[in-house]
Amino acid sequence: MANAKVAIIAANGSLFDAYKVFNVATAAAASDEEVGIFFTFEGLNLIHKEGHKNLPLPDGKEHFQEGFEQANVPSIEELVGIAQEMGIKLIACQMTMDVMNLEKDAFIEGIEVGGAASFIDYAKDANITLTF
Repeated sequence: MANAKVAIIAANGSLFDAYKVFNVATAAAASDEEVGIFFTFEGLNLIHKEGHKNLPLPDGKEHFQEGFEQANVPSIEELVGIAQEMGIKLIACQMTMDVMNLEKDAFIEGIEVGGAASFIDYAKDANITLTF
C-alpha cells in the first residue's frame, strides 16, 4: 500500500488538544505517512515559543498532570521537537496571526506561515483529515 497523507487542523490550545494533535501526527509520521498540521486560533499556542511550554489543562482535569508525569509522557516541547525531526509540516495560519498581531518570530523555529488556501493545497489529496 502506498503511503498515506495526513492533514490535521489544530484549532484548540489546551494541553489535551496538544497531546491529541502531536500523538496522532507523530504516530502517522512513524508509519512513514506524510503529515501536515495547520495551526489556527487557539491552536497557535501549540507552536508559540512560550505558549507551548505552559498549556492549560481543562478545568477539573488538573489531576491528569501527575498521571502524565508518572507515565513518563513526553512534554509538548519534546513532542514538538520530535515532530520536527520527523519532518512533519507545521503551518501557522496567516489570518489568525494577523488578527492576533503575531509575527513569525513569536513561534518556534522551522514553521511555515500560510493562509487557508495553503492548507487546502496541502490537504486536497490527503487520505486522512482530522481536526482537534
